[in-house]
Amino acid sequence: MKRMKSVWALLLCLTMVLSLAACGQSAENTAAPEISGVADQSVPVGTEFDAMAGVTATDAEDGDLTAQIVVTSLPELTFSNGKATPDAPGSYELTYTVTDKGGLEAKAYATLTVTRQTGEATVLQQMDFATPESQDSHGWTAHIAEGVDATGEQKEGAFVFTIADPGQGDGDIQLVKSGVTLKAADYRVKVWAKADTPTYAHLLARNENAEEWETFGGAYNLPIGTEIAPLELNFTSPGEGSAELMLNLGKITPNPDNPDDTTPANVTVTIDKIEFYEITGNETQTPVYTADFADAAAAALTAGDGASGTATVADGAATFQIDAYPSEGGVWSVKADLALPGVTVEAGEKYYYTMTVTAASDQSGECLVESAAQADAARANFNSLTLKAGEETVVSNVFTAESAVEDPVIRLQVGAPADGVTANTLTVTSLEFGKVEGDLETAKTIDAFGASIAASADPNLLWTTYNGTDEDNDLGVGTIWTQDGSLFYRIDQGGNVDWHNKLIFGHGENPLTLPADNYFTIEITGKASQPVSCGFFLNPMGGWDPRISESIDFTTEEQTFTFKTTDTLIMDMDFEMLFQFGSADTAALGSVTIEISDITIYQESVV
Repeated sequence: MKRMKSVWALLLCLTMVLSLAACGQSAENTAAPEISGVADQSVPVGTEFDAMAGVTATDAEDGDLTAQIVVTSLPELTFSNGKATPDAPGSYELTYTVTDKGGLEAKAYATLTVTRQTGEATVLQQMDFATPESQDSHGWTAHIAEGVDATGEQKEGAFVFTIADPGQGDGDIQLVKSGVTLKAADYRVKVWAKADTPTYAHLLARNENAEEWETFGGAYNLPIGTEIAPLELNFTSPGEGSAELMLNLGKITPNPDNPDDTTPANVTVTIDKIEFYEITGNETQTPVYTADFADAAAAALTAGDGASGTATVADGAATFQIDAYPSEGGVWSVKADLALPGVTVEAGEKYYYTMTVTAASDQSGECLVESAAQADAARANFNSLTLKAGEETVVSNVFTAESAVEDPVIRLQVGAPADGVTANTLTVTSLEFGKVEGDLETAKTIDAFGASIAASADPNLLWTTYNGTDEDNDLGVGTIWTQDGSLFYRIDQGGNVDWHNKLIFGHGENPLTLPADNYFTIEITGKASQPVSCGFFLNPMGGWDPRISESIDFTTEEQTFTFKTTDTLIMDMDFEMLFQFGSADTAALGSVTIEISDITIYQESVV
C-alpha cells in the first residue's frame, strides 16, 4: 500500500511539471530580473539627488520590482526613498540591487559626480575663426605662361590650380620654389596632390648654380588621380648649392603615338602639402634576434572586451586566429605578441624590425615595441599597421627607443575589425629584430598650405592638424582653413587609427590655458559633408590624462555638442583640445570636410 501511494505521488508531481511546461512556465525560474535606466549623473554639492529617477526593474515571473531596488554608494550616502543629499564633492560609485521572489539577484552600476558649488557661468573664450589677412605659401609660387587660361592660388587650405587650358607645354603651368639650399646629401620631394579629373605632372629639381639648364633629377609623366597621393622625386646633390623645385602641370602627352592620352582641359589640381627630405650619412643594421617560430612561446594572443582568439606556431610561422572581435573597446582589445627572447632595449638607442605579415581580411591597428608585462608603461616605439586582404605585407620600422624595456615584444594591437569582418587570421614570417649603428640622419620639412592658421599671433586662430603621413605612416592626409566665420578641416585621406587625423587647438608655445578653481563647459557647433565620428579630448600638455574624453558624431545637419569637466584644477594648466577622426570607417569615406562654426568655453568659478 505504501508503495502504491509513493507511485501515485510521483505521478502527481510529474503531472504538475508537465502542466507548468504546457502553460509556458518553468518549474524553476532561472531568469534574473532586469534593471533599466541606470546612468551616470552629476550634481553640485548640497543638492538633493534622486538616484531612482528613470530607473525601473522588471522580472519575467514577478513583474514590476522597481519598489524593491536598493541603492548603495561608495563612499557611503544616506538614501531615503532613493534620494540623497551629498555634502562632499567627489566621485561616488552607485550600486543598484534587486532580488526576485526566487532569490535571483540583479545589479547595475553608475557613477555620481558631486561638484563644488560655483557661481554663474561666464565665457572664458569664444573662437571667432576669422580668416588671416595672409597665408604662408612657404616660398611656393604659381607661374602661368602668358595667354594660358589657368590660375594657381592658395585657398581652402591648399594650393589649387584651376586649369581651363593646359597650354602647349608642361612648363606653361608651374608651382615653383626657388633658392632651396643643398649640401652633399640625398633628397626626396613628395607632393601630395589630387585632381577632379586624372592628369599628369613632371617634378623637377633644377640646378640653380649651373651656367646652363641642368637638373639634379626629374620624375616625369607622374599620374595625378582623383584620390590624394604623393608625387615623388629623389635626387642627389654632390655638394653645396641650391635648387629650384618645379611641379609642371601644363600640357603633357606621355606617349606621342597616343595623343588622346594627355593633360585634359578643365581640370582642378589640389595640393595639400609638400614634404622635403634631406638624407645624410650611413647606417648598418645588425640582427640580434631572428625568429624560427619553432617554440610555442614565440607567439601569444590575449583578447578582452568580448573578443576571442588563439596563437599557434608551426612550419616557421606564427598564426594569430581572431575568432571574434570585441563587442566594445578598440584596437587594444586584441593583442598579438611576438616574443623577442634574449633582447633588452635601451632608451635612446636605435633599433629596427622587419617581418612579413599576411591577413585573410583587411586589418588595421598598431605595431608596438613595448614591455610584455607593463605595456605602455614601458614602450619603446609606436607605429601604425595596415594590412590588405590576402596580400603579403613587409612591416618594418627603424626607431630610437623612447624607453628602456627589459622584456620587449612586438605587439600587434588589432582589436578593431574592418567593415563587415567578424573573424580574421594573421600569419607572420621572416621576423628579424636588431640594432642600427651609424650616422644616417633624415631631416624632413613639411610645407602644409593650411598650417598658416597655427602660425597666427591671434590666440583664436591657433589651430593646427596632425596627420599620419606627416610622420611617414601609411595613411592620413588633411588640411585646415577658415572661411565665413567657420573653421574647416578637410580629410583627404582617412587614417586607420584615431591619431592619423587630428585637429588640434593648443600646441607648442601656444597652449589652451585654463585657470584654477573652475569647472569648464565646452560647446561645439558643427557639421560635416558626410557623417563622420571622432573622439574629443581635453588633455593636459605633456602627458595623457584627459579631463574630457567623449565621442562626437558629426552629421550633415548642424548640431551643438556640450561637454563638461567634473574636477577643478589646483593651479592654472596648459591643455590641448583634440578632435581625433582616424578610423577604418573614416579611411573608407574618401574625402570628408568638417565645418565647425562655433566653439565656446565657459568657466564656473568655485564659490
